[in-house]
Amino acid sequence: MARGKLRIYLGAAPGVGKTYAMLSEAHRRLERGTDVVAGFVEHHKRPRTEVMLYGLEVVPRRTLEHRGGTFTEMDVDAVLARKPAVALVDELAHTNVPGSRNVKRWQDAEELLAAGIDVVSTVNIQHLESLGDVVESITGVRQRETVPDEVIRRADQIELVDMSPQSLRRRMAHGNIYASDKVDAALSNYFRPGNLTALRELALLWVADRADEYLQQYRADHRISSTWQARERIVVGLTGGPEGRTLIRRAVRMAAKGSGSEILAVHVVRSDGLASGSPKELAAQRTLVEDLGGSFHHVVGGDIPTALLDFARGINATQIVLGTSRRKAWQYALGPGVGATVAREAGDIDVHIVTHEQAAKGRGLPTARGAKLGTSRVVAGWLLGTAGPVLLAPALTTWNHGLGLATDMLLFLTLTVAAALVGGLFPALVSALGGSLLLNYYFTPPTHTFTIDRPENILAIAIFIVVGVAVASVVDLAARRTQQAARLRAEAEILSYLAGSVLRGESSLGALLARVRETFGMDSVALLERTGEHAVWTCAASVGPDPCVRPEDADVEVPVNDRLSLALTGRVLPASDRRVLSAFAAQAVVVLDRKRLEVEAAQARELAEGNRIRTALLAAVSHDLRTPLASIKASVSSLRSHDVAWSPEDEAELLEGIEDGADRLDHLVGNLLDMSRLQTGTVTPLIREVDLDEVVPMALGGVPEGSVTLDVPETLPMVAADPGLLERSVANIVENAVKYSPAGAKVLVAASALGDRVEVRVVDRGPGVPETAKERIFEPFQRYGDAPRGGGVGLGLAVARGFAEAMGGSLVAEDTPGGGLTMVLTVQAAFGGQWSRPDLPADVTS
Repeated sequence: MARGKLRIYLGAAPGVGKTYAMLSEAHRRLERGTDVVAGFVEHHKRPRTEVMLYGLEVVPRRTLEHRGGTFTEMDVDAVLARKPAVALVDELAHTNVPGSRNVKRWQDAEELLAAGIDVVSTVNIQHLESLGDVVESITGVRQRETVPDEVIRRADQIELVDMSPQSLRRRMAHGNIYASDKVDAALSNYFRPGNLTALRELALLWVADRADEYLQQYRADHRISSTWQARERIVVGLTGGPEGRTLIRRAVRMAAKGSGSEILAVHVVRSDGLASGSPKELAAQRTLVEDLGGSFHHVVGGDIPTALLDFARGINATQIVLGTSRRKAWQYALGPGVGATVAREAGDIDVHIVTHEQAAKGRGLPTARGAKLGTSRVVAGWLLGTAGPVLLAPALTTWNHGLGLATDMLLFLTLTVAAALVGGLFPALVSALGGSLLLNYYFTPPTHTFTIDRPENILAIAIFIVVGVAVASVVDLAARRTQQAARLRAEAEILSYLAGSVLRGESSLGALLARVRETFGMDSVALLERTGEHAVWTCAASVGPDPCVRPEDADVEVPVNDRLSLALTGRVLPASDRRVLSAFAAQAVVVLDRKRLEVEAAQARELAEGNRIRTALLAAVSHDLRTPLASIKASVSSLRSHDVAWSPEDEAELLEGIEDGADRLDHLVGNLLDMSRLQTGTVTPLIREVDLDEVVPMALGGVPEGSVTLDVPETLPMVAADPGLLERSVANIVENAVKYSPAGAKVLVAASALGDRVEVRVVDRGPGVPETAKERIFEPFQRYGDAPRGGGVGLGLAVARGFAEAMGGSLVAEDTPGGGLTMVLTVQAAFGGQWSRPDLPADVTS
């Protein structure tokens, strides 16, 4: 049975119209005769969305009981039994009520797809699992309902439902998304223009990347090598010279003219050594391009223009930026240069040649270019070594005017030296031997024979051969030393990058393996690990497709020790590359060990924190707990004294002091025990539906009557919380606010609903807390300012935050307008009714 197709309507924020678009698509298919049913559609009582359900067959939902409430979810079995061609499944990231067939709705959709049913669904960008941290940093809200990115990426079609922030806020203000009593709070929090703009850009970029993946796959499947200018990608070719920074900045200005442009700086590492370049300058250029939002790449290639163009075509680049050649005018006789070659062979890629201050100033000594001789030079050397003597001999015979044998020999020797300089050892040897024969035949008496009648001529010919061979050997040795120097320079630059990554603190094992793969042009790289000599190998980290799982399967294996090995696939590397590869392998092991040491260090810090807390606990017990005990003991001793006749009023006052001391002692011990539970992780909240107007008043029992103003509307939704933990959190916050409020000032305790959250704000008019100390006040055994000893052990706010986070909420400190401090306790609205979604603003996820 063929798998069904998945179509997803992706939105940047709730209320942009995803459900409406999904229903519109359903009506279009229905008009074409397609069998469409609504498996689950959430209209959130929006009239325009609700009316779109008319005319569609709706599969009855399944009713579930959970914690005394009644909920409805999609009936997967009913949809499978109905077996339509297309099923509508709204809110793909939704978490099903316990007792459902699957935990997540996207798992329900997977079952329908596996049964051959096409699914049309909706999801918001904030529900993608990989973007959870990004969305939280933008909105301040942690999304608890997520869907794996891979589920969305596997969709056959993804359609972005877009709306400008201004239009969405107008919809909100007109009451088209939230009820009117929630509009103001939503507009001033989650639906702020900045939040909506950032989420919109996030959605646009994600869809653009997905479209780019489709394009790359299509081009690969159809073997398309030409550039499709669907997205501006600008490749900057860097030589390591000082002009690189100018090129990078010029490329950035070009990219700024079009939104979504990418900048990729590339330095080509020749396979037989590096072209001349400063490692220090390349490191600075790498930092510059990354600071400006681009990426830096090393590419290995035998021919610089070819490697650069292969890279550009591989990423579907649209433009290449190169600098004007630094070669002097006479050096163009050796070839057209990289810029001209790239421009000639770029095809449909635009090539920009940028002028700079270093143009035509030269690259230094020719030997600095060093690598082994190219093909063109070898061919030229052979032509010079073979044809040169043959042409020189007749020329000297024709125009010889008594120059003498010595001069003739020097001319042939000059030709041999030229052949050595151009083509290396073997062309020079051929030139020396051929020249000696021609000297013997044409210029050594008797001429035109290979006979020599004078001994000094024999010696001269022998010296000529020896000198020619020696010169050729020296030149060839110099070429090989130049090649070795270039190779070492290549290794030095790569090792310099490796050392720089250590100094910069780059500790991502995946990034390091990706760099190995890119530097050596491999298909995949894997760091394999085993616990013992005969244990099974496991993959600690890998990059690239189909990494090998055993060292024996690798094209290149670099053993690090008995339990670690670096395995590469793609091609067999020469032995000269393995030295640098060994350095990468050693660094990979260092990174792996560093990660594990960081984990151990974190555990050690936890132990050290526990020791610190125990030390602080002993100090607190020695002072703060003894104060109420001393008060109780003094009052009891006074009452038991037979020397004083206490009046009823005095006795009542002493008994009241005993009661106050006992209450204070009970509160302190309670906080200590609560902190201990939080530190050991034994707090297990029993979450259920709770009314705030029942819990909050009970939390005010420990503060003086009339010191608090309470504003908890009865219309608030119920919250999902542990009543006991919630009461303790509110009590500690209120007691702290009353303690620091000036005499006669009342503390305000107000609650309000915002999306699927409920906020309890405790507002005081005390001295306030500086921004730098707002997090410190939540640490255990911390007092701020001049709080008197004996007023507590400094655990109240720490316990309150710990309980809030244990219930899935949060506690933060804000400034009170006009002076003072406001504590904001946030808890989730309970499941049920319109508050059945745990993530903001999940009741409007269409």
